[in-house]
Amino acid sequence: VQLQAYGGGLVQAGGSLRLSCAASGRTFSESAVGWFRQAPGKEREFVAAVNWSGSSITYVDSVKGRFIISRDNAKNTVYLQMNSLKFEDTGVYYCAARMGRGYVRTRDADFDSWGQGTLVTVSS
Repeated sequence: VQLQAYGGGLVQAGGSLRLSCAASGRTFSESAVGWFRQAPGKEREFVAAVNWSGSSITYVDSVKGRFIISRDNAKNTVYLQMNSLKFEDTGVYYCAARMGRGYVRTRDADFDSWGQGTLVTVSS
């Protein structure tokens, strides 16, 4: 699976952005997809993930109630709707895929394919 993340940009605190992760390859509908982010000077961290069917979703605590991950397998795309953005949400956001119908993973080492990042900058 090849992935391309896009939709980042500059937004004021309290605003919203929607990131998209477009995939190519026939195995996308059989893959879990996760979003990770890396803030300047910090390690990459897990943000959200969805299983192959969309029936199982998990979020890091800091984004629960603000971010929504969803997928449209017909369009080979996973979305991350980010609302009530905070300054600390700033970073490069990456999407990643893991082939298989297993439970949702949250470690970046568990994902096989990665897209290039898209930068999200939240101004305070």
